[in-house]
Amino acid sequence: MSHPIHANIAASISELKANPMKVVASGGGMPIAVLNRNAPAFYCVPAVAYEAMMDLIDDQQLRRLIEQRAHEAAVAVELDDL
Repeated sequence: MSHPIHANIAASISELKANPMKVVASGGGMPIAVLNRNAPAFYCVPAVAYEAMMDLIDDQQLRRLIEQRAHEAAVAVELDDL
């Protein structure tokens, strides 16, 4: 059975157990698919890539909130009242 793999690099769980930092380095900063019996079990994501993904998710959530509120009526306030 074939499985989609959403990474350019794949490693087996055995390889990961033997030398985790070597496996992470082999991805060149990108996620690595970790396979169990030739099927993706999980993705190993370096900290920098994970932080970038979290920033993108946060930006998308903020964009949705802005789009929702763009049609609401504005509230006039004086700068001194803030």
